[in-house]
Amino acid sequence: MSKKTVKTAFDVTNPPPLSDKQRAELAALQARQALPDQAVDTSDIPELKPAFWQNAVRNPFYKPTKTVTTVRVDSDVLAWLKSQGKGYQTRLNVILREAMLKEVSKA
Repeated sequence: MSKKTVKTAFDVTNPPPLSDKQRAELAALQARQALPDQAVDTSDIPELKPAFWQNAVRNPFYKPTKTVTTVRVDSDVLAWLKSQGKGYQTRLNVILREAMLKEVSKA
């Protein structure tokens, strides 16, 4: 079985014109978006009581995206992180996340 790669060029600064069908789909989506919340029919969906949210947990599969960056860190701080074994970048991220969450929870 041969695998053929199809390559196409797309200029994001000069996209091709939309077809009439595509314009109609966009118009329908835009009209739906403008619909106020009160106009949405939720009669087939049961209302969620506060008890439902008592045991709610964040999605266990949630994983924030990572961004590659360059950060200047004091040498002794980096040495301390590395002295604890593999995963110093992950530990640094955990420390920063804890500080961020602490700061956000103050607001």
